[in-house]
Amino acid sequence: MLRIGMLTSGGDCQALNATMRAVYKSVRHNSKEPVEFYGFEDGYKGLMHGNYHKLTSDDFVRILTVGGTILGTSRVPFKNIRKPDENGNDKVELMKDTYERLALDGLVVLGGNGSLKTANLLSQEGLNVIGLPKTIDNDLWGTDMTFGFQSAVDIATRAIDEIHTTASSHGRVFIIEIMGHKTGWLPLNAGIAGGADIILLPEIPYSMDKIVEVIEKKKTDNTGRFMIIAVAEGAISQEDAKLSKKEYRKQLENYVFPSVSYKLAAEIEERTGREVRVTVPGHTQRGGAPDAYDRVFSSRLGSSAGKMIVDGDYGYMVAYKNREIVKVPLAEIAGKLKLVQPDSEIIQQAKMLGISFGD
Repeated sequence: MLRIGMLTSGGDCQALNATMRAVYKSVRHNSKEPVEFYGFEDGYKGLMHGNYHKLTSDDFVRILTVGGTILGTSRVPFKNIRKPDENGNDKVELMKDTYERLALDGLVVLGGNGSLKTANLLSQEGLNVIGLPKTIDNDLWGTDMTFGFQSAVDIATRAIDEIHTTASSHGRVFIIEIMGHKTGWLPLNAGIAGGADIILLPEIPYSMDKIVEVIEKKKTDNTGRFMIIAVAEGAISQEDAKLSKKEYRKQLENYVFPSVSYKLAAEIEERTGREVRVTVPGHTQRGGAPDAYDRVFSSRLGSSAGKMIVDGDYGYMVAYKNREIVKVPLAEIAGKLKLVQPDSEIIQQAKMLGISFGD
């Protein structure tokens, strides 16, 4: 009997269900021995507290196109993973106890950076773990792509698309705030696809002087009746980027704006006299059905994870490198972020198109 546990951890996204479906189907179709799957509810919390249910084929019917996760999810920050829970229990030992009590042969973790750090810790503690790269931010080290990213790009792009006509009609500057707290892959791709004039990323601190210069220049040469600015929620000014982490956190505590986009809007209005509006698509970027790309991509990842389970090949994250599905040791990717490089080819190509990054 092959007994496999599965959980989804961290923020939700499109194609979590599609990926779990692929894992289940590939193992069931290829294992030479009977298989039992157990789904842990609400991420690592379910593994800690023994909240699970046995998964059957009925659970995976018609979920290829359904967003979110049938198992539920939660955030258990890695920095707190070794802190005792509310009852004084060691969280890692609780998870190991559940794993051993169910006599699991393996655990599949669908998660992002923090979740896979915990997956690596459990692997180092002796559990058989396979990670699958989930995040709309596409910021996981060791893989060129994460599932959920392309669907989120499509949603964020449509949000920018819909702004063009109203921005043009009123001659306004529109700021669209795109998810991306530490990395800018999502606003970068959506900004290019949506025809943004300016894209502001966490990795490229912006100059307010440069932004004003771009706005004024477009107005002067009659190409700037309206402007679209795609802003990562983690965008940062050059002045703030020089602060220490402690100084920056203290500054944010006294922030009078809901987010950086509203601060930018106020500064642009004050310095240019232009009318500025802010649009925040927010969690719509995580929601809805996965697009066709993510359905295919997650099916490939899940199928490869299924083969690794059948082969007894654990301790890896299933990844996508150079257009091929590969496996990367969890220890190599844990705790590393894949950042947008300011001198990368895609940034240079965007600049060739006339897109400004505020630098």
